[in-house]
Amino acid sequence: MPPFDFTGRTVFIAGGTSGINLGIAEAFADAKLAVMSRSQQKVDDAKKRLQAHGGEVAGFAADVRNPETTGAALKAAHESLGAIDVLVSGAAGNFPAAALDMSPNGFKAVIDIDLIGTFNVLRLAHQYLRKPGASIVNISAPQAVIPMALQAHVCAAKAGVDMLTRVLAIEWGGDGIRVNSVIPGPIEGTEGMERLAPTDDAKQAVARAVPLGRMGSKRDVANLVMFLASPVASYITGAIIPVDGGWSSNGAGGLTLGGQA
Repeated sequence: MPPFDFTGRTVFIAGGTSGINLGIAEAFADAKLAVMSRSQQKVDDAKKRLQAHGGEVAGFAADVRNPETTGAALKAAHESLGAIDVLVSGAAGNFPAAALDMSPNGFKAVIDIDLIGTFNVLRLAHQYLRKPGASIVNISAPQAVIPMALQAHVCAAKAGVDMLTRVLAIEWGGDGIRVNSVIPGPIEGTEGMERLAPTDDAKQAVARAVPLGRMGSKRDVANLVMFLASPVASYITGAIIPVDGGWSSNGAGGLTLGGQA
């Protein structure tokens, strides 16, 4: 089987109904695919879109902050599609706000979705993962490694996700489970980029700050996730890998997300 042919393998994507995560789901269209998000409407729309590729698709409405519904979705996916070969955890929340303007509940909301939600997905999925051989890929963010004004909540949450990645790579390595993080840079056509660079001028400033001179595409991120999920990456675990055109190496070009420079 070619390394990037996932036919017959089970792929579960938390947050897989929109944005970068839906792009990842489309890249795995030849697999037995399950997507999960809070909105039943988004789940239904994503299923219809993914089924157009001709593969087997299951969808579940569940909130990563809720262990009961998340666990039920993972159990149902395992029962209908088999042991999970690839688990992508990508649910996330964000809004630009200065720390002094952010309520404790606003800060907590992002921690709950990004960090606690990632823990819930991974912890509850462990019993359903293929052992050995499963690959987990967490979708992190540049804020995990670059301090950014207006992003205290996301910086804290995503730094936690990356450290959780490293710890579980150690703890679960004996089960033959690999755990890695991907850090997407500025990716065009996403809700997150619309929020964080809402004007044409802001988007152009972001693109100029990328050494490769452009924003990335959803497929750029999906390609890295597929590599990490494949046998080619069988000796890679605990890695935190940017896919950002060199943006993080450039310190994000000194930009502050949220439409400011």
